[in-house]
Amino acid sequence: MSPVHLVEHYGPEWEPGPYERGTDGPRVIMAGVDLSQTALRAAAYAAGLARRQRSRLVLVHVVVPSAWAAMSVAGVADLQQQTFEEVIEQLRVDLLARAAQVGVPISFVVRRGEAFAELRDAATEAHADMVVVGASEQAGHRLVGSVANKLVRAATWPVVVVP
Repeated sequence: MSPVHLVEHYGPEWEPGPYERGTDGPRVIMAGVDLSQTALRAAAYAAGLARRQRSRLVLVHVVVPSAWAAMSVAGVADLQQQTFEEVIEQLRVDLLARAAQVGVPISFVVRRGEAFAELRDAATEAHADMVVVGASEQAGHRLVGSVANKLVRAATWPVVVVP
């Protein structure tokens, strides 16, 4: 009995779209990180994926300046800057240690400004094939919109939101 080959065609021919990069798996994975639990889980997920896919991992921390600091005296602004630097250093040391444990080289980038815009721009500049972020821990963001929601709506790359 000879094998039967059935080929059916539905719809237009397949053509790669903007999400198809022409590679087997992502080459660059970018994750937005801060000290929240969901962001740290997102970083861990991105690191594991980068290790398995042999991808470059870019971790981006966005410092969001307080509107109050901009209006306050120089002493308060200096104290806020010192706090930012301490948080950044703590995060950098923790992330480098965790990346070394899983054997993934990372690039750690710090940007200053509005989180959504800075993450979007960082992903574009890094030529990210995928963006990984943690879900917002604030209940109000379900109604107003979180950084993750904005990235999903405006993305030119797949976005993974880690709970």
